[in-house]
Amino acid sequence: MSATIRITQVRSTIGVIEKHKATMRGLGLRRINHTVELEDTPAIRGMINKVNYLVRVEGAQS
Repeated sequence: MSATIRITQVRSTIGVIEKHKATMRGLGLRRINHTVELEDTPAIRGMINKVNYLVRVEGAQS
């Protein structure tokens, strides 16, 4: 079983460039304080690094 991470949107996407909005949609985040749990993969980590100023990342509880 692979590890999961919890990602929470902490800032609005208003005024953000379109590529970053698309990345947020790809992560499944739609609004402030929306939280999703995703598998910890290199692709997901790359998406998080792109929008790190909009999200908070925590290790999920097993």
